[in-house]
Order: sequence, then structure tokens, then C-alpha cells
Amino acid sequence: MSLRVVRPGLMSLLVDAGRPRTRALGVPVGGAADRSALAIGNALVGNAPDVPAVEITLAGPTLVAEHPTAAVVFGAPFALTVNGRPQTAGTTFALEVGDELAVGPTPAGARGYLCVTGGFDGPVVLGSRSALEALKPGDVLACGASRCAPRGLGFAALPHADPLVLHALPGPQFDWFADDRFFREAYTVTPASNRMGVRLSGAALGRRPGELVSEAVSPGAVQVANDGLPIVLGVDGQTIGGYPKVAHVARADLDHLAQLRPGDQIRFARVTPDEAEAAARERAAAVRLWLTRLRAADRAPVRAED
Repeated sequence: MSLRVVRPGLMSLLVDAGRPRTRALGVPVGGAADRSALAIGNALVGNAPDVPAVEITLAGPTLVAEHPTAAVVFGAPFALTVNGRPQTAGTTFALEVGDELAVGPTPAGARGYLCVTGGFDGPVVLGSRSALEALKPGDVLACGASRCAPRGLGFAALPHADPLVLHALPGPQFDWFADDRFFREAYTVTPASNRMGVRLSGAALGRRPGELVSEAVSPGAVQVANDGLPIVLGVDGQTIGGYPKVAHVARADLDHLAQLRPGDQIRFARVTPDEAEAAARERAAAVRLWLTRLRAADRAPVRAED
């Protein structure tokens, strides 16, 4: 039993929480680019936070159900239809045998997650079902038959500020750069951005001459290429790099990177390690609160109508 892919969309990928403990092997973390959206989308259909879902980027797929399926698309506000009838992103819906789900573009943000009750199946590679290739026409997304009551939740974490402000700490090579211009400039997200990294255009940063011996990097690292322009590493970013790192995006804002789209303007605000840790705790607590509320709703008794 499954959902059959008719059209794959721009970049649709099976993801979960990623590959644990593989960076020492040179393998990126991978998994969902916006882990909070994945967790809440899964909770809406009664799943654990890291159950495999389909990550949708900018414009989504068209799928046909081969059995009853309870589903939700959570994240950016994608246009959705079932057999041509509009659906609301962030609200669960039911697919019956033969129903066609079409996920169109999104006017804001970049990524959402198609979650189904029970999750999608797929081969386990290095402890994860996250796929290495995007969906293709004719692919089959294996999942069990399911139903669920309708419920919804708005994507409160979607950043709307323009320019968006990402909080960051100075990087290990911050002193390679002539001044603190990085934290004063506005940058524009370029179309060359992807899950590996967000490429930015703007004023080039001057730095001292010299080469850096390649060293470990991780998602959120802001490397400055030879043209003086920043690249913010994403979940599929490499594990080592030789470009100097002017900053590192705070953990609380890593999910926001996934929602950046070409043309978005962003700035970076300098924070201290204590401020970054406090923001991470606050965001994690907010996500946990929604997950707890949704789990509590799943356990609530159903009352028969008089």
C-alpha cells in the first residue's frame, strides 16, 4: 500500500531526523532541513517526531493514493488540492483510494513536510531512512492505511521579517576579517542555494591573505568563499572545509535557514554563547509544548453526542 508519484515537484525528498554519528565518516547529517516543522507535522497525524516524511521545496509533488491515508502538509503555506478541492496547509486531511493530492507552490517560506499516519517506509542507510535522491515520476511511497480526525496548527515558527535576522556567534576565523562588516550588512539569498548551503550575495568581505587548513564544519557554519561572499552550511553540507568561517548561526535559528528562498533579504545579529544557548532552550521548549499538547489530544477520551 502506498502513494504513487505522478509528478515529483521541484525537490521532494524522503527525510527523517538524519544520520546519527556519521560525520566522522565524512557523511553529512542530512535529514529534515526544518526539524521543528517535521516534528510538529508528525505530531498532527499521531507520529513520533522523527518518523519519515516527504520534504517539499518551493513547489510540491502530485501523488495518487492507493489506500485510505491520513495526511498533513506542515511548514510553509503550500497550496494544496485533493481532486481539485483546496485544502489548508497545516490541517490534516483524508485521502481515499484513487484520490489525487497536488501540492503547488508556496508564497512564503520554502519547505514543508508531507506526513502520513505511521510514516513512510524506506531502506535504512547508516541509521536513517533519509533518501539520497529526490522523488521521480513513478516512484512509490510505501505507507500503511490510516485515518485520523481533522485538526490543524498554524506554522508559527515561519519567519516573516524582511530582512530576516539570524542570530550568530563570531566564527573561529572571525579575526581574519578586516572589521565587523558581516554583522552590519544585508545579504540576499541567491538561486544557487540548496540543502548543502545558503549562498548569499551582497558586499564582499575583505580578509587577510592566507590559506586555512581544512577543518571540521557543521550546519550553521558561515564560510566565506574566495569571492568574499558568505555561504551558510545546511544539513547536507560537507563535514570539513577550507574556507574561513566568519560566524556560526545559533542553534535556535537553524530551522529558519530551511525556510529561506531566493530573493529573501537577511541580516546577522551578533550574540554571545549564553544568549545563543538561552534562545535554543526557549525554542526547544516551545516545540516541546506543541508536541505535548498534540499528544495529550491524541489521548483525550472521545465523548459520544447526546
